[in-house]
Amino acid sequence: MGTGASKDLDNYSGGGGGDEQVGGQLYVSLKMENFKLRDQIIPHVYGSLPLVGSWDPSRALSMERESASMWELSFVVPPNHETLDFKFLLKPKYGDVPCVVEEGPDRLLTGGTLQGDGRSAMFLLSEDEIVEYRVFIEADRLSPFDLAASWRAYQENLQPSTVRGTPDVTISSGVEPGTETEVDSSGNLELDLEHYVVPTPPTVAHSGSIYASNMTETPRSLNRSEFAKYEGSGVYNDDGAYEKPPSLKELRLIAPETTKMYPSSGMTESRSFGTFSPIHQPDGDKGLLVDRGVGSPTLVKSGRSSNVTIDQKYDLEARDPMPAAAGAVAAAAVADRMLGLKEDRHLAVVLVGLPARGKSFTAAKLTRYLRWLGHDTKHFNVGKYRRLKLGANQSADFFRGDNPEGLEARNEVAALAMEDMIAWMHEGGQVGIFDATNSSKQRRKMLMKMAEGNCKIIFLETLCNDPQIIERNIRLKIQESPDYAQQPDFEAGYQDFKTRLANYEKVYEPVNEGSYIKMIDMVSGHGGQIQVNNISGYLPGRIVFFLVNTHLTPRPILLTRHGESRDNVRGRIGGDSAVSDTGEVYAKKLANFVEKRLKNERAASIWTSTLQRTILTAAPIVGFPKIQWRALEEINAGVCDGMTYDEIKKNMPEEFKSREKDKLRYRYPRGESYLDVIQRLEPVIIELERQRAPVVVVSHQAVLRALYAYFADRPLNEIPHLEMPLHTIIEIQMGVTGVQEKRYKLM
Repeated sequence: MGTGASKDLDNYSGGGGGDEQVGGQLYVSLKMENFKLRDQIIPHVYGSLPLVGSWDPSRALSMERESASMWELSFVVPPNHETLDFKFLLKPKYGDVPCVVEEGPDRLLTGGTLQGDGRSAMFLLSEDEIVEYRVFIEADRLSPFDLAASWRAYQENLQPSTVRGTPDVTISSGVEPGTETEVDSSGNLELDLEHYVVPTPPTVAHSGSIYASNMTETPRSLNRSEFAKYEGSGVYNDDGAYEKPPSLKELRLIAPETTKMYPSSGMTESRSFGTFSPIHQPDGDKGLLVDRGVGSPTLVKSGRSSNVTIDQKYDLEARDPMPAAAGAVAAAAVADRMLGLKEDRHLAVVLVGLPARGKSFTAAKLTRYLRWLGHDTKHFNVGKYRRLKLGANQSADFFRGDNPEGLEARNEVAALAMEDMIAWMHEGGQVGIFDATNSSKQRRKMLMKMAEGNCKIIFLETLCNDPQIIERNIRLKIQESPDYAQQPDFEAGYQDFKTRLANYEKVYEPVNEGSYIKMIDMVSGHGGQIQVNNISGYLPGRIVFFLVNTHLTPRPILLTRHGESRDNVRGRIGGDSAVSDTGEVYAKKLANFVEKRLKNERAASIWTSTLQRTILTAAPIVGFPKIQWRALEEINAGVCDGMTYDEIKKNMPEEFKSREKDKLRYRYPRGESYLDVIQRLEPVIIELERQRAPVVVVSHQAVLRALYAYFADRPLNEIPHLEMPLHTIIEIQMGVTGVQEKRYKLM
């Protein structure tokens, strides 16, 4: 049988006087332990008034989970109620059926001492089943000062704030499977979660399966109208005659002349401020490029003048510059680039690897990450150029290493894509992702030659030795790639691609030249290694850090705002208010949803901010570990915290106008801007990429806008305007097909 424990406090009981007794109050802790809970019922305590509710089971006090198997209830006993008569019972937290009272006589606690023999709590669930809990009862006397300190600590834990220096991450352990509590009727959901699916906003780039290379940059040097009809194997002309795609010699490349596109005017624009002005420097000073990664001023010294000037011929309307970076990105980029070579101002990440190794997927993720950080980045896929110029239906023979015409054609479209990327960089682009097999040293040497004086090249080689992953990627390629869109026979397409792959393998030469990053068996998310050679600088370092943490393991990420808060009802921004009655209902519905959606995902976790409205929203969710991130807190409204927008407009009209003019860059006085929020969310993004299990993020509107923009690859200037309604769950599905989205509106 179990044991009962108590502290003998006879020396402190009774009416006798002593200094230790003056003002002291009895503090009681009741604990129950059981490793095999069932039927979603949890321990409660009921008993004599007014300490433990009453002898009415519907008013019993629920015990709180202290660990995976331990439940606890603590309270202070007033001096006139030091005799406590009580019992334990089992029932659901939000219901009264079933309700099972422990067997045996009532328990009596007098002055902190348990009367009678300590015993376990025995519950008769049925005629044949008895459940036993070990019982621990502890009591102590506390001075009013200790009680006050404990109460303050309790209030702070219940209502956390940034003022008291909350740690960045705090973890509360999850519970064993099968111990989840049941929500009341107001939190019930339909059995089919599809009942709650709502359409995604029209601005969403994709909500279904996508093929990564289809989302890449559209070739600019090819006349689109001239080659649109040649994307297939052939077309019928206006006269009804069938036409084959033109041969390589019949097509004319329309490549830009760099001497005409980039005149050496010695002038350039300042994109941070959108203004033009001459900047004078003494003769002999070197013209500097200061690149903050997003919308920085570019200063160029003219070869025929001693002045560094800004080009007044630049058409601002023709280009949508990225906004200025914040904090660490700006400082690190300035320090990294001030004394760099001319070609170091632009970075080309050149993919290398055999087909079906995840190159395009890796390139798409890297592009999305760098764009979200504010670096002007584009993804150039050579396969897209090839399909546009030569048609999509090229057989495996076209990719043989001993096919001179095919080799020439592939090198030609690669050079064309490289020229487009360099042209874009001269217009202000910063990072180009060059996506192709680039499997021979000869091809890579050609690209390095073209990059001289224009950009710095880092080769990114993806190597995979897992046959299952390769097989999965091959099948995905046949299903999704435009190369096989007109091939109705899956097996024929499969065999053709296997032959193409064998042709590449015969001539493949691993990278061992220049600056490079090798990802070896990293896509599985289970081990692997990454090799780095001759990599330095802020941005290359961020790229390596991101790639170390990325993988292809499919898993959902659920984003949701906290339930409606009291400040939401009042229309006040910021603050740390609790949830409203409506917010409490949503919390129960969210717990029910998570239980249904992630019932087979016990490795999932729940992330919240340290503000109580997110913690209270996630409180009914059980069975999963909960992690509090200070980085997930709402945008800091500074001196405007707790105000309504009408109050800001009335009392701070200039601030109100500044915010309306540019919500992305606007920083609240002594507060934050959206760009500041993005910078502090980078560790959260990295951790979300690293996770292999589902994650539920319960956070705030501005934070979720920034997180959602990352996954949906939305431009930075759209972030402050993204729709992020209350009581709605956005499910982001991460996997080999890219990012897919589904929305559920629970209320």
